[in-house]
Amino acid sequence: MCEGSIIKTAAGHQGAAHVGRCHLLMRARRFRDAEDGGMLFFSLVVMLIMLFIGGMAIDMMRYEAERSRIQATADASVLAAASMRQTQPPAEVVADWFAKKDLSASLTGVVVDNGLNFRSVRAETLTVTKPYFMQMMGIDELRSNAASTAEERRTNVEISLVLDISGSMAGTKLSRLQDAAAEFVTNILGEDTENRVSISVVPYNGQVNVGPDLMSRYNVQGGHTYSYCIDLPESTYYQLPLPTTLPMYQHADADTFNSSNTSTSWSTSNMTPSTSNIWCPANTTNRVRVHSNNVSALTTQIRNLTAFGATSIDAGLRWGAAMIDPGSRAMVTSLANAGIVPSTFNGRPFDYDDEEVLKVIVLMTDGSHWPNEFVKTQYKSGPSPIYKHTDGYYSIYHESRSGTNKYWVPHRSEWRAVPWSGSSSCASWSCVSTSARTPLDWRIVWQNLRVQWVANQLYRRALGGSVSSWIDELRTREGTVIGSGPHEVSEMDGRLNNLCGLLKDQNVAIFGIAFEAPTEGRNVIRNCASPGRFYDVEGLDISTAFRAIRAQISALRLTQ
Repeated sequence: MCEGSIIKTAAGHQGAAHVGRCHLLMRARRFRDAEDGGMLFFSLVVMLIMLFIGGMAIDMMRYEAERSRIQATADASVLAAASMRQTQPPAEVVADWFAKKDLSASLTGVVVDNGLNFRSVRAETLTVTKPYFMQMMGIDELRSNAASTAEERRTNVEISLVLDISGSMAGTKLSRLQDAAAEFVTNILGEDTENRVSISVVPYNGQVNVGPDLMSRYNVQGGHTYSYCIDLPESTYYQLPLPTTLPMYQHADADTFNSSNTSTSWSTSNMTPSTSNIWCPANTTNRVRVHSNNVSALTTQIRNLTAFGATSIDAGLRWGAAMIDPGSRAMVTSLANAGIVPSTFNGRPFDYDDEEVLKVIVLMTDGSHWPNEFVKTQYKSGPSPIYKHTDGYYSIYHESRSGTNKYWVPHRSEWRAVPWSGSSSCASWSCVSTSARTPLDWRIVWQNLRVQWVANQLYRRALGGSVSSWIDELRTREGTVIGSGPHEVSEMDGRLNNLCGLLKDQNVAIFGIAFEAPTEGRNVIRNCASPGRFYDVEGLDISTAFRAIRAQISALRLTQ
């Protein structure tokens, strides 16, 4: 052994070179057999693996954080866009959300599905991140596709059918409207098994006949029982509520339109009112029906509509809007309590922002605005200065007349100190019969005399001036008839446009139907209708228009 040799050598005084070799051999053996430091290499390998795995985790965390940010943005954006109160285009709403988060590059598409009572919005996204560590494995990017969808549906529906029944609708046009509207009502309500759909019918011509039940719920003055129309104040066209407490005058049952003899001498020609072209005829079928789901009652009323009179689209829409405005809730509740409206609709109209409610107006016309006419307030009711004797002759008191003879007697073309008493010799109240001493109420005047006859025989012949100026004193006309048309009716057009804007601001769906209408009528209906909701139809196509509207409402059978 080398150790023994070394000892021997040391003892036998061997050479130094041999001793050196033995020391080297011994050190080599010790190095070979030593175990300390054996984990270093393994530790280095493990550390590299841990660092790599940690790097992958960092890459995945970065990817997941970005994916989560994109998903959260997509979720929030589609919720905002799907709201049926949202007035901006849904795709633009989603894009704006992504732009504000600086994520526009991650939005790959927006899919929008709009129905009358629902809106669905789907945002499609792509998440891409560049890894730091995974590139060592040949992975240059991490990516994934995702989508977020939101949908809003409404299940309670309030519909106002605002239908033109003016004189130009007479004949085939009216029958086609009746067929289309009756079919619409039948099918819409046939799909409603839970009493969620209410339909109001608002027929209109030159006025809207609201009927005695509805009129009694409003603060109407100057009342009579000949017909049931209201001269709406100008202010009512610039707000959606139609307050039941607002003082309003009943439309005078007067012939303001038809002409009479304009001679400067006495004449009874065309003295009594005509039943044609009267603004509010005494009709029991052309009345407003409030919130009903009775198919038989609704279709019967539609079938019994009669065409008559002028065209006031603005008045029709004003009452159509009142039927779905929450400000009318007390009125509808009162009618429900009286058994006139089904009890299931007690509490309607719902609020505009109720997410469970869809409000619809179908506005139809075959014409354009015709200048509306009505007797001025001071001549609607109350004592007039006009007297009538039992022999049928009239006289009128004019305060402005100088002297003592202030009573004009047109059939004698003379002034007198007292009303006509049936005797040319009567010059004092003592010979005036009791029945002839009381002036007529204006409502009685208009039941017996045309406005133009009164303007000519009782005012112009007595005081001078022109017939037209005295007609203007008694009556208001909202525009000018230019030949057979068009008409200067900018006031009525403006009121309609304003009311349409207010309704659309509340997300009321307005469907406009121009049925063989002139250019002016088509334009006002097109401007009023919600985007994509205008129908310009002729003949039997009016049924197609109503079917298209119903097709969108049919989704009401689906619930949220």
